[in-house]
Amino acid sequence: MLSALVNSFKIPDLKKRLIVTGALLAIYRVGCYIPTPGIDGNALAEFFNRIARTQGGTLFGIINMFSGGAMERLTIFALGIMPYISSSIILQLLTAVVPALEKIAKEGKAGYEKINQYTRYGTIVLSIVQSFFIALWLENPARFEGLRIVMYPGWGFRILTVLTLSTGTIFIMWLGEQIQERGIGNGISLIITAGIISRIPAALHQLYVLVSPFAASRRQIQPFTLLIMAAFFAIVVFAVIMITQGQRKIPVQYARRIVGRKIYGGQNTYIPLKVDTSGVIAIIFAQSIILFPATLASFIPNPGFQRLAQGLVRGQVLYTGVYALLIVFFCYFYTAIVFNPLDLSENMKKYGGFIPGIRPGQPTAEFLDYVMTRITLAGASFIAVIAIFPDFIMATLKIPYLVASFFGGTGILIIVGVMLDTLKQIESHLLTHHYEGFIKSGHIRGRR
Repeated sequence: MLSALVNSFKIPDLKKRLIVTGALLAIYRVGCYIPTPGIDGNALAEFFNRIARTQGGTLFGIINMFSGGAMERLTIFALGIMPYISSSIILQLLTAVVPALEKIAKEGKAGYEKINQYTRYGTIVLSIVQSFFIALWLENPARFEGLRIVMYPGWGFRILTVLTLSTGTIFIMWLGEQIQERGIGNGISLIITAGIISRIPAALHQLYVLVSPFAASRRQIQPFTLLIMAAFFAIVVFAVIMITQGQRKIPVQYARRIVGRKIYGGQNTYIPLKVDTSGVIAIIFAQSIILFPATLASFIPNPGFQRLAQGLVRGQVLYTGVYALLIVFFCYFYTAIVFNPLDLSENMKKYGGFIPGIRPGQPTAEFLDYVMTRITLAGASFIAVIAIFPDFIMATLKIPYLVASFFGGTGILIIVGVMLDTLKQIESHLLTHHYEGFIKSGHIRGRR
C-alpha cells in the first residue's frame, strides 16, 4: 500500500487530482469553523448538550454528524450536504414513480444532467426551508428557560441565517462537483466522509481519558477491555468490507448473431447483484423516522408526547427493535425502487441474452426477483446488526456514544464504502500507467 501511495505521486495527472482533492477538502473543513453571525456560541453548545441529555439524540444529531460538527457550532456550513442528499433521494424516488422523470432519466447523459439540475434546485429549496426553521428554533428554544442563543432576534436574524446557511450548502455542493470533475473520487461522498473522520480526534481523546494510562485511579477502561474493543473494530471493518463488496453473480449467455460479415454475441458474462443495494440510505431513513418524535419533543413541551419520545431513545429495547425493523423495511423498499427485474429481463431478451436453465421474459424476471429478495434479506440483516452494534458496545463496555459510533452505524459504512471507491479509482489510474495498485492481483507487474 505504501508503494502504491508513492507511485500515486509519480503520475502527473493523478498527483494533480490528489492535490486538488486535498485542497478542496481543506477549504471545506475551514468553513466548518466560521460561525454564523448573531449566535452566542456558549449558549448554543449548552443547548445541544441539554437536548442530548434529555432526548438521547434528535434529527439534528444526524445533520451534525454529516456536517462534521458544524451544526452544533452553527457555522456557515451548519446544514452540511444533507439538503443535497435529501434532494437526491427525493428525485431518485420520484424518478421511479413519475413517468415524465423516468423518461428523462433514460435519455442518457442529457437526462442525467437534467436530473442533476433538478437536484440542485431541490437543494436550494430545502436549504432555504431548513435554515428558516432553524432560525425560528434558535430564537425560541422551547423547554430550556434561561438560554438566549440569538443575541438580536427578529427578521433581520432570520434573513441573515437563511442567506448564510443556504449559501454555505450551495458552496459545499459546488466543492463536491469540483472534486468530481478535477479531483479523485466522488466529491459529495468525500465531503461527508471528511466530516465523519473529523470526529475521530475527539473520540480518541475521550478514549484516552477513559483509559488514563498514567493515572490508574481515574481509569474507567482496563487494558484488556481496550484490546477487546480493538478486536471488535477490526472484525466490524472486515465484515463491512465483505458485505459492501459482496455480489451474487448471475451467469448470462448471449446468443451468437451474424449481421453481414460481422458476428455479434456468443460470449458469456454475468449480472452482479449486490448483497447490500441500499447501502447507508436505509439507515438514514430509519434514523430520520425513529428520531422524529424526539425532535418534535424538543419543540412541543407536552407531557404525553414527552413520555412517547422517551420510549424511543437510544438504549431502550423498544428503540432497538423498531430501529432494526425499519432498517430491514427500507432496505427492501429502496431495493424495490432501484432494481426492476422486469426491465432487466426485457433488455436481456432484446439483445439475445438468457440465463442458462431459465426461459427469457417473465420467468427470468421472476428468477431475478427471487434471488434479489433472498440476498437482500442477508444484506438487510447485516445492516441492522451493524446499526445497533454501537448501542451494544456503549451499554456493555460503558463508553460514550462518540467512541462507540465508530464500531458500526452510519459512519463506518460511509467511511468504508467511500474509501473503497476512492482506492479503486486511484488504482485504475495506477494500472493505466503500468504501476501496481493497492491490491496485487498477480497479473500485472509494476515498474520499479
